[in-house]
Amino acid sequence: MKNLSHTSLLADLFEYPKEGYIETVKGVQFYLKKNYPEASETLFSFSKTIFQMSVKDIQELYSRSFDVQAATTLDVGYVMFGDDYKRGELLVNLNREHREAQNECGHELPDHLPNMLRLIAKLKDETLVDELVREILGPALLKMISDFDPKRLENREKLYQKHYKTVIEIEREKAILFGYALGALYKVLKKDFSLVEKVISPATSEFLHFVNKENELECTQ
Repeated sequence: MKNLSHTSLLADLFEYPKEGYIETVKGVQFYLKKNYPEASETLFSFSKTIFQMSVKDIQELYSRSFDVQAATTLDVGYVMFGDDYKRGELLVNLNREHREAQNECGHELPDHLPNMLRLIAKLKDETLVDELVREILGPALLKMISDFDPKRLENREKLYQKHYKTVIEIEREKAILFGYALGALYKVLKKDFSLVEKVISPATSEFLHFVNKENELECTQ
């Protein structure tokens, strides 16, 4: 069984930023530079700007990326399956694995990215870990990364502008930052599991479709 304890370290990148977050990023950057140089270069595109920001500004960026008028979601099962029953099955199975591994999920769901990364670090079943990464986490990360593509960000902003007549202003250079963090994570997993990158059609991503559907429902109320 390969040592995957570093996935728990990487999980900290995707928790809601608090005091000490910049030190966390520095620690991850240092670890990747020694062990995953390619991933380190990708993360540096994230960290070099983060190091110049206040915690409050990083929190706003995090919310803008994953919570409010978000580019994507960190709920891996939703990225893969949307509202399909398959996500429900995934949540049930993940919840069991979290419980058996004594991995606390806090107030987030079992398929929340940091929770899944910490679970992978604790699991003893190599076959299960391999399946989770190859079939769920790897493909989901590719979709999440694609949601930070500047063109897709622009389309999403137009969508919010259409329904709310306003969007939360953010510099385009900062809007894509967490895409680099996700990209660094993917490169680590790609090396660990020899992942073969698949071409992901934008149409397979449910998140932007969900946002549009949600907005349409709100406008009819």
